[in-house]
Amino acid sequence: MSFDTLGLSDKVLAAVQAAGYTTPTPIQEQAIPHVLARKDVLGIAQTGTGKTAAFTLPMLTMLEKGRAKARMPRTLILEPTRELAAQVEEEFSKYGQHHKINMALLIGGVSFDDQDAKLSRGVDVLIATPGRLLDHFERGKLLLSGIEILVIDEADRMLDMGFIPDIERICRLIPMTRQTLFFSATMPSEIQRLADTFLHQPARVEVAKQATAAATVTQQLVATGSESHEKRDVLRGLIREAEGLKNAIVFCNRKREVAVLWRSLVKHGFNATALHGDMDQRARIASLDSFRAGETTILVASDVAARGLDIPEVSHVFNYDVPHHAEDYIHRIGRTGRAGRSGTAVTLVSPADTRSLAAIEKLTGVSIPWISTPVAADAEDRPARSERSRGGSRRSRGSSAPRGRQESGRQESGRQEGARQEVARQEVARQDGERPERKRPENKRPETRRPESRPAAEAKPANIAGRSRRPHAVDEADENLFLPAFLLRPTRIKAE
Repeated sequence: MSFDTLGLSDKVLAAVQAAGYTTPTPIQEQAIPHVLARKDVLGIAQTGTGKTAAFTLPMLTMLEKGRAKARMPRTLILEPTRELAAQVEEEFSKYGQHHKINMALLIGGVSFDDQDAKLSRGVDVLIATPGRLLDHFERGKLLLSGIEILVIDEADRMLDMGFIPDIERICRLIPMTRQTLFFSATMPSEIQRLADTFLHQPARVEVAKQATAAATVTQQLVATGSESHEKRDVLRGLIREAEGLKNAIVFCNRKREVAVLWRSLVKHGFNATALHGDMDQRARIASLDSFRAGETTILVASDVAARGLDIPEVSHVFNYDVPHHAEDYIHRIGRTGRAGRSGTAVTLVSPADTRSLAAIEKLTGVSIPWISTPVAADAEDRPARSERSRGGSRRSRGSSAPRGRQESGRQESGRQEGARQEVARQEVARQDGERPERKRPENKRPETRRPESRPAAEAKPANIAGRSRRPHAVDEADENLFLPAFLLRPTRIKAE
């Protein structure tokens, strides 16, 4: 089947031909006719199968009729990240080169004024992230009552990033007569609930088993140690020895790890750049553009680059960290082996990652081969590791306390040790039949004595228990008791 049989307009077909595409992918072949028929569509396909063009091409065909009004966009496309939103804008620019349509990109990190200026002129296609879209709406700069087509792209990523409440609010602000296109690589229960709520008798298009990796990706596992320097050494060796490596994306679980690994690779002579969510928008765009243009060979990234980014001809993907969620593994390795090309995905696995690895293999239904000795949490090593971790946590807690508190803690420990030694000495003496000689603790403060000229009649009266208030007397029953120094200290008695 060719694009000519899908019902697209001549302008769109000319743009597709100019881009070098002749045969639609399965998701495009099945979804485009339903979109052109004005039906709601629920599209499920593995990453890298052309979902973006599956809604971009028919939308351009339908937008040839009509005109946008100021601050009232005709279509809305919601994306979870800035990079995905910018990529969709590029797709519209590429396939809409013969169309006179206005577009606006509403993402964070960009001036509100520039975005407001585009909205005031009227836009046919509005591409936005949920947060920035609601910011414009609450400022009174945007009206959503004219939306004809709503596209929710990468819906499972929306769920992971906590955008589902924003999506529900946006859907309530849009007319119920809209056409809704819902695309996702996986379909967890929460996403299925959202689709059932906002889609009306959708045409379900599922071209691949959910949560499966592309067959063009060769998956491999490599055993590493748990220490960061060991993992970095293994990664550098894999990059140097990789066959046919043209460029590579290295994924980390944490943003801080991205920065550390990037600096390490640059220090060892690799041509690398970084991409994570804490970078400002200009730096993120510059890093992504340099990698796409081939100026840098290695992109060290967090999961912000794992979903939907179309970076052509990525030959290798390295999972420096095993992802915590098994679905993220599918998206990460989907950055390679795209559009029918072959790719390689290598995952570094430490002893602590065995449970996450088992979840990935259960989700994909594939036993990933090892290219080195498999790692396992050995039963004999667990107590030693747990003991080291407990010891490390105690040291970390001690080191985080203020210096004065540490000193006082050491002094208190010394006093307690001295008390235990004194009790032990007295116990030994008692067992030997000797009366222990009680040693009066030294008092650095000057000793105060009672005045000798004080009359006996003016002595302190007895307390309510019938005992006189005087230093604690030591008798035979108290031989084995340890008395703190403050109880043996003489007191000053005031005359009444």
